[in-house]
Amino acid sequence: MGTIVDITIANTSEEKAHLAIKTIAGILNEQNKRWHAWQPSTLSLLNQQLQQKKTITVDPETAELLSKAKTLSLASHSLFNPAIGELVALWGFHSDDKTPTQPPRRQAIQALTKQNISMANLSIKNQNISSNNPLLKLDLGGFAKGYAVDKAIEALKQQGINNAIINAGGDLKAIGNKGSRPWRVGIKNPKTNGVIASLETHQEESVITSGDYERYFEYKGQRYAHLIDPRTGYPANEVTAVTVIHNDAATADAAATALFIAGPTQWKKIAKALNITLVMMIFADNRIILTPDMAQRIRMEGQPPAEYIVEKL
Repeated sequence: MGTIVDITIANTSEEKAHLAIKTIAGILNEQNKRWHAWQPSTLSLLNQQLQQKKTITVDPETAELLSKAKTLSLASHSLFNPAIGELVALWGFHSDDKTPTQPPRRQAIQALTKQNISMANLSIKNQNISSNNPLLKLDLGGFAKGYAVDKAIEALKQQGINNAIINAGGDLKAIGNKGSRPWRVGIKNPKTNGVIASLETHQEESVITSGDYERYFEYKGQRYAHLIDPRTGYPANEVTAVTVIHNDAATADAAATALFIAGPTQWKKIAKALNITLVMMIFADNRIILTPDMAQRIRMEGQPPAEYIVEKL
């Protein structure tokens, strides 16, 4: 999934932990093979068939995943929009090893954005999938890691492991405790290699961060990140990082993406629409805003500690 996955298991025998990690590695590799947006995968084959205007009967897991992605997308006013794979590819972010060097032509961007492609163009009836727009191309990058982490945590619990943490490049989910204490996790400072804040998890929780430092390129002094605003066709540039806490990692992953794109003027509306109450927003002008629920949970780090504002939704 384009990242390092770190798994820590506590309060368990070493033998049982190693067996569980081996199982989890298999699950994550399988998820990567299924949902990769540009390498041969279940998703890339589905995209080919959809663009050929076919109706495809998919397996139950694929139908479940796409239904959840569609529900979250529509709730976010399509700011989390897995249907804009063609736009992501146009920007050059559909590559494992090649970083884009400059923005695409404005005319090419406008040709796609004027189509208003969204998950509303995807029909899901039982296990039958179709699209009424051949330019729809699914890219689950803002969602699939969280979904995979949820699956991995469920597998751990099925093996009797109730104290663990999985971190897939900023998509983190914890269950139970580390010894007799809650798991304490750090939130990356988007401007440095350090930590800007930390918090303790409560039983089973996901802590998901979307940032403009994850994948980007710079051109003529401007940073272009992989988080693209489907309304403009350009990467969102008013936010540096968003952290969301939720018990479901897939929901938190989609929400962090949507809030990043929503920016300073609309993030509250989108948080309410997605029923998200634990949010930290770091804006490009260095302002930090916390929701009241997040302010009760988080500890700002650094010397001196970062200043922040608490705002109600």
